[in-house]
Amino acid sequence: MFIYKSNSLHFFFSVCCFIFLSSCQENFNRNNTHLQTSLSSIRNGKELAARYCQSCHLLPDPSLLDSKTWEKGILPNMGPRLGIFFYDFEYYPSSKNERNIGTNFYPSEPMLKLEEWQNIIDYYTAVSPDTLPKQHRLYPIQQNESLFAVQVPVTSYSNSATSFIKINTTDSLHPLIISDAITKKTFVFDRNLKVTDSVTGGAIVNMDFYQKSILTCDIGVLNPNNGKFGKAQYITFDQKGNLKSDSIPLFDSLQRPVQISAADLNNDGRTDYIICEFGYLTGSLSWMENLGNNKFSRHVLRALPGAIKAYIQDYNHDGLPDLWVLFAQGEEGIFLYTNKGNGQFSEEEVLRFPPVYGSSYFELADFNKDGYPDIVYTCGDNADFSPILKPYHGVYIYLNDKTNHFKQKFFFPINGCYKAIARDFDGDGDLDIAAISFFADYANQPEEGFVYLKNTGHFNFLPYTIPEATQGRWLTMDAGDIDGDGKIDLVLGNFSIGPVMKNAKVDWKKAPPFILLKNIGNGK
Repeated sequence: MFIYKSNSLHFFFSVCCFIFLSSCQENFNRNNTHLQTSLSSIRNGKELAARYCQSCHLLPDPSLLDSKTWEKGILPNMGPRLGIFFYDFEYYPSSKNERNIGTNFYPSEPMLKLEEWQNIIDYYTAVSPDTLPKQHRLYPIQQNESLFAVQVPVTSYSNSATSFIKINTTDSLHPLIISDAITKKTFVFDRNLKVTDSVTGGAIVNMDFYQKSILTCDIGVLNPNNGKFGKAQYITFDQKGNLKSDSIPLFDSLQRPVQISAADLNNDGRTDYIICEFGYLTGSLSWMENLGNNKFSRHVLRALPGAIKAYIQDYNHDGLPDLWVLFAQGEEGIFLYTNKGNGQFSEEEVLRFPPVYGSSYFELADFNKDGYPDIVYTCGDNADFSPILKPYHGVYIYLNDKTNHFKQKFFFPINGCYKAIARDFDGDGDLDIAAISFFADYANQPEEGFVYLKNTGHFNFLPYTIPEATQGRWLTMDAGDIDGDGKIDLVLGNFSIGPVMKNAKVDWKKAPPFILLKNIGNGK
């Protein structure tokens, strides 16, 4: 048995007293609008936030948003999650009477006292900045028209709402397919960007190609809701190459699905399906086990909203398909689902992000050529409770340490960034990045709408754009060799009916439904 000597005891208690007194005297820098807020209330609020606010997601630091946004946007929407629906003569927004979320979504009674809720309010509103700092870039976005030439479709229409766009390199007759959320039609374009066919099929937000058929994901209702109006449906090609929608959906009553992918997950020879139901307050990541005879059994992998992007990859080379999945909508992060066989998966959180980030997309790409997948990640969804410009929105690269632990290596700020594609666009042997923004700073930096990051080595990227790419509001993008010349082209889809942006310098409704960025680089 180890016995402390008297001087060791004195030192031990001295350290404890110092830590205790230091914690009691912790100073908080209050912003200019909350100089009179009680320090004791702020201190209590910090402790309470750690106890309650991270029960559902990563604990957000007050510095991530300005004081007004915390007070008027975030906290009134978080109160009902803690059972507080009315406070300070104000009804907080909630969906407690909506049948689609169930009766147990909100607490039946407040989880904390009202004075404790005020402590949390004081902590976030007093310690946060009055305004967020602006984004800072090492290099400004320059105009460069040497790599891409812009082509517009022959057939155009006003008020386009291109919800999905895809280059189909496997079919020279149908090389480009887009979907429009207003007309609820899917259009096929030839290499001259002329419409050759169309079919009615809902608000399509994702597609997968399978030989002579296309698996479509119809989100149902685009605006945030908890309804189950989405579906999965096949579009087929007849003998003449014309499009035709299946009369019966593969799946229906889905909760705002954003991706549906096919794979044999349990190696029984039948095609199963992974479904990302983004939802709103509720949603899920699940897989549908094919039982044969058009019967399926649903297995929920994660019963939370925000599943936005999934990749199927056998990362450990055991012959079983695993899943990499990005979640947004509160509990934001990238999760790895390892297939254990017999339909069983284990879950590992590989990256986690604050709930205000607005995660929007990710890709797997090997940047350092070590044979292990790195991660390209974007955040920029800015349509919910904090629609302000954020300095941490943009493109990130996280390097894999060969054990699927990731560390940030690169960040390029882009307000409202929505998607980034890593490809060797200029043919020099390394990965460049093409990025789009749906919530760019259109009043001051419309060039953020499309940014091409040229890789100059050692994780240095030079940012470029082209004049025509500032004319649309790009919600969707794809890359591929559309004309078979061996160079990777880009298509950008214009969703012109998005939320109004103050002082925007561009009228997106006048822009075409999409533009093709034809790769004209010389491979150097």
